[in-house]
Amino acid sequence: MRLKYLSLACLCLIPICCSASDNAALGFLEGHLRIHAVKDVELAEGNPPKFSSGNYAEYPLIILSQDGKKQIARITADENGNYRLALPPGDYILDVQGRLPKGHVRAKPQRFTITSNQIAGVDMDIDTGIR
Repeated sequence: MRLKYLSLACLCLIPICCSASDNAALGFLEGHLRIHAVKDVELAEGNPPKFSSGNYAEYPLIILSQDGKKQIARITADENGNYRLALPPGDYILDVQGRLPKGHVRAKPQRFTITSNQIAGVDMDIDTGIR
């Protein structure tokens, strides 16, 4: 009789152990967004505009699955160009929304790996294409 209860208890613990491994601690992506233009835009009045921190909101970053087919998250850099995001462990791609060929922004997608309780530092440089 004891063997029957022990076997039943073991069978009940298997799903609990499996689900616990799926709930690994999150890791973090953090980095800095740098926006480049070859030269300042010249306005008709002759005064070049100053880059403002508000421009970061115009270039949201997207986190894609390892194969690049599924968007996992979207994040906007703060007023200093910094970003931080918690993600489950795994392999991802950091990209910019509106990147060429569909958009006007030039950037190189960055592959990165998230590990539990670790920080993956990935900076993103973009070229706005303003000439």
